Amino acid sequence: MARPHGTKNIESPEKMWEHFEAYRNLTKSKPILVQDYVGKDGMEVRREKERPLSVDGFECYCFENGIINDLSQYFANTDQRYSDYVTICSHIRKVVRNDQIQGGMAGIYNPSITQRLNGLTEKVQNDTNININKNIVCGTRYELYRNGNVL
Repeated sequence: MARPHGTKNIESPEKMWEHFEAYRNLTKSKPILVQDYVGKDGMEVRREKERPLSVDGFECYCFENGIINDLSQYFANTDQRYSDYVTICSHIRKVVRNDQIQGGMAGIYNPSITQRLNGLTEKVQNDTNININKNIVCGTRYELYRNGNVL
């Protein structure tokens, strides 16, 4: 059954925050198991790695739990219909960004990926000027030319 026109899948910003909190608690309570080898004999072990938060992960959580199929309109405030959600969406982005940056700085997550995801890569400008002097041998007299001048 379709919902009435003008109603929202997520009834309020408070409800969105509740869904985000549930996503965050679930994500942080289920670490990723990484296969590793330790010791001189290379004994196989499984290490727990903390899962990072992401807006995409939150959207997948909402979809998989039948909450909503697409959060993009809420975060983009499409046609100003989601003005009440701007603050909570902004806060969710900041919580996710903070988790990723702190995790990257602590070495929990890959720092390089964390930097790229959050636009923290260092911008380096490399300007290189190359001056090439060519010696060209041409013609039947085999005159030596440098930069268009006969030597």
